[in-house]
Amino acid sequence: MSRPQPSLTPSYAPLLRTAALRRVEAEAAAARPALRPGLMERAGLAAAETARDLLGDRGRRVLVVAGPGNNGGDAFEAAVHLRNGFHRVTLVFAGAAEKLPADAAAAFRKWQATGAPLLGDIPENETWDLVIDGLFGVGLTRPLAGRHADLVARMNAIAAAARIPLLALDVPSGIAGDTGQVMGAAVHATHTLAFIALKPGLLTLDGPDYCGEVRCVDLGLDRAALGTDGELLSADTLDALRPRPRNFHKGNAGNVIVVGGASGMTGAPLIAARAALKVGAGKVFVIPLGSDAPMLDLLQPELMFRAPRVALDEDGVTLAGPGMGQDKAAAALLRKLLASERTLVLDADELNLIAAQKPLQSLAAKRTAPTLMTPHPAEAARLLNVKTAAVQADRVASACALADRYASFIVLKGNGSVVARPAATPGPKTRTAKAAAKVQPGDDAPRWWINPSGNPGMASAGMGDALGGLLAGLLAQGLPPLAALQLAVWLHGAAADELCAAGMGPWGITASDVIEQARLILNRQRR
Repeated sequence: MSRPQPSLTPSYAPLLRTAALRRVEAEAAAARPALRPGLMERAGLAAAETARDLLGDRGRRVLVVAGPGNNGGDAFEAAVHLRNGFHRVTLVFAGAAEKLPADAAAAFRKWQATGAPLLGDIPENETWDLVIDGLFGVGLTRPLAGRHADLVARMNAIAAAARIPLLALDVPSGIAGDTGQVMGAAVHATHTLAFIALKPGLLTLDGPDYCGEVRCVDLGLDRAALGTDGELLSADTLDALRPRPRNFHKGNAGNVIVVGGASGMTGAPLIAARAALKVGAGKVFVIPLGSDAPMLDLLQPELMFRAPRVALDEDGVTLAGPGMGQDKAAAALLRKLLASERTLVLDADELNLIAAQKPLQSLAAKRTAPTLMTPHPAEAARLLNVKTAAVQADRVASACALADRYASFIVLKGNGSVVARPAATPGPKTRTAKAAAKVQPGDDAPRWWINPSGNPGMASAGMGDALGGLLAGLLAQGLPPLAALQLAVWLHGAAADELCAAGMGPWGITASDVIEQARLILNRQRR
């Protein structure tokens, strides 16, 4: 059985981090007299039903590994249901019964009441039709080692060798629910059943490589009452772009100015400019900085070129950074752009210049016009003055920190790109990131979104330039900054996904391919 690619549907929202999830669970526990059965019983039943869907016939052999906490309790509940449904269940318990939380202890006693054996380790030389991972859930705080790491390795080996499903409960054991980090070792699930809401760790960093096909069950809780810690981007972002009236001209579609292209890097601004044009911008100007730069794009002659000395003479959304370089001339131009009242999209070299010069950081944070930044993890680390590993250790927190520090709209690129806005939208009354951070956390929730679209085929040169151009083109047409950023990020990944589905990826996808496919998606959806 081939391992499925990570997949989920747009209805899987909201996203909850551990602290928010604990709040929801506590509120449900406080209302327990009215909540029958309880959350753990509902989770166990949902897990058993998912297992039955994967197994098909009765009488199949199931290996269940239960851990020392509430995730283990979910596994006990599922094991009881499966045994009562005439499946042959082998239950392995990696914990101490006397230390189980109350609900998990009750589930443990249900298993004991069946009279079935309880094992301390996975038997050798046996075969199963399904493995259920209930070892650790979102509460894992330290790397797996010793016996627990061995159990993870055994589950992975059994499922891989026999080509059988491996179902993880809530999150694959060893994956940090908030961040997607691998905590020493992790279960390679073919399927993950998330409870109550999705967790960020299923969608970003390493999580998507370990969770397989994702389903989410709300356990009967009112989704509207769960709160909005974060959300998932979906095709709904297309709703921000309205159909054009027939009485329309290029001035209504706005201008984009692309600044970049130092010597030897002239391709980057051309990719960005083409993307802006093909996503619908009315006029696109290219300001190449290199002395060797062409002043005509033979593949896209609709693009207009201007000399650097007149870079600020044209009005419009300005994308600065693609292939721009970091010399004194680039820094001087960036300083003028930051001091202007135009909407800015900053990428690549411009982000590195800001990270290296505190005066530029101050100018960026004090802007009253919208600023949008599109860093990859290394650029984000420079902007935050931390190591790249620290950014990747908590991508959601890093994106929010960038948004607040620079009073900007952020996409932290990578596997499960994170979109974030500052705690208060930048404007005349909120001139600095420090002021933005004073807003109460709930005043503008949600503050972050995770994008599920995209694939490894996007790891090729020019993809960031294409994203910057898509974003600038959408902004030029009047979309608000957050809506434009959400749409650009989702569309960028969705285009690459469609290319893969058509057999044109993941190997060999180019930025130009993505631009063309993005145009097709927009026109297909917004006719």
